[in-house]
Amino acid sequence: MPAIMLRRPLAGIVALSALMPFAAIADDAVTADAVVHHYADLAHANYADALNAAEVLNERIDELLANPTAETLNAAKQAWLQSRIPYQQSEVFRFGNAVVDDWEGQLNAWPLDEGMIDYVEGDDYQHELGNEGATANIIANERITVGGETLDVSDITPEQLADLNEIGGSEANVASGYHAIEFLLWGQDLHGFEAGNGERPVSDFQTGDDCTHGHCDRRRTYLDAVSDLLVDDLEWMVAQWAPETEGNYRQELLAESDQEGLRRMLFGMGSLSLGELAGERMKVALEANSYEDEHDCFSDNTHNSHYYNGQGIQNIYTGTYQRLDGSVVEGPSLEDLLAQENGELADTLSEQMEATMARLDAIKQAAEAESSPMAFDMMIAPGNEQGSELINEAILTLVAQTGSLEKAAGELGVTSLQPDDAGHQF
Repeated sequence: MPAIMLRRPLAGIVALSALMPFAAIADDAVTADAVVHHYADLAHANYADALNAAEVLNERIDELLANPTAETLNAAKQAWLQSRIPYQQSEVFRFGNAVVDDWEGQLNAWPLDEGMIDYVEGDDYQHELGNEGATANIIANERITVGGETLDVSDITPEQLADLNEIGGSEANVASGYHAIEFLLWGQDLHGFEAGNGERPVSDFQTGDDCTHGHCDRRRTYLDAVSDLLVDDLEWMVAQWAPETEGNYRQELLAESDQEGLRRMLFGMGSLSLGELAGERMKVALEANSYEDEHDCFSDNTHNSHYYNGQGIQNIYTGTYQRLDGSVVEGPSLEDLLAQENGELADTLSEQMEATMARLDAIKQAAEAESSPMAFDMMIAPGNEQGSELINEAILTLVAQTGSLEKAAGELGVTSLQPDDAGHQF
């Protein structure tokens, strides 16, 4: 976890004020402008890491396609898992920044009806009712019919896959992004609430007589195209946050008032905490006992996705981000700014975020235990009291920190924050 930037206690500031000129203390004060500028720096570093990890994933996929073996398939899977670490931390920038929210669906849309992409086992295949795309199987068919429209998909290209997202008006029709790649690498998870993830054979990527499940050439082309598209999309987003670049989103954000910048930061943190992570990603899956609503459902990596979402929220509050190379980006933070207005609330929010990370870590540790690991899809099984307790405890801490984020907004002069709760009652 990134180191939390130490903050001088308020009492220390008061004591020092008797010995130091007022102007010197004012010069040391953290400003809203500095906090918003550092927020943009954090975004740039985070997306740059996500891009670097996606480029490694793309290389491992190229190696898999050049030489399909159990070893190269496993290397591609490991690269995918690594790529999720920075990307999930970046989701805190999605809410409040329309440039990210409008773009994010092409990279991280879920749940998806995987039968739109490739073969599925019919008896255990859960999908959106009435969705023609759920069984379109682009890999097996050069023409598909969805929503009464027949489409030519003979050429599988990054541009074609981008155009196919949400065809027929269904959000479950997802052709690109991390989860499309995840499905192609792991295949369906047919274990339900039992231990085990997807078990796609490497022979699905082999050619000639070694090919299994047919259409291996198109499956190989699809995997190559979708991984290229992921890199292209992340390159675009890195450019949106790059310093000294004319006309990008960073310049647009920094041209806004400091209060608007703080609003976007706090809204993003609160909405990811409440409506998205506590609600859509945890509460929905638990209450419905639905492993189809598990975020990384093919790889059983959901515990890490949740953990790094929580880490992303804490990153913004503390102004720190630990990069994949181990270096730490740090600077003026919301925590510092809030401490100048209300040290008690700043400490409370810091403690609540630590509590949230402890609860998310408990889920992570249970899923990765050497003896009897319990993945997220096992935790949400009917009657699993231990799993239910782990998830509910994390939900409660996320709700608590969201309440304090709303109070923090008031202390910082940001009115009518109203984080997105996605319609959930907590």
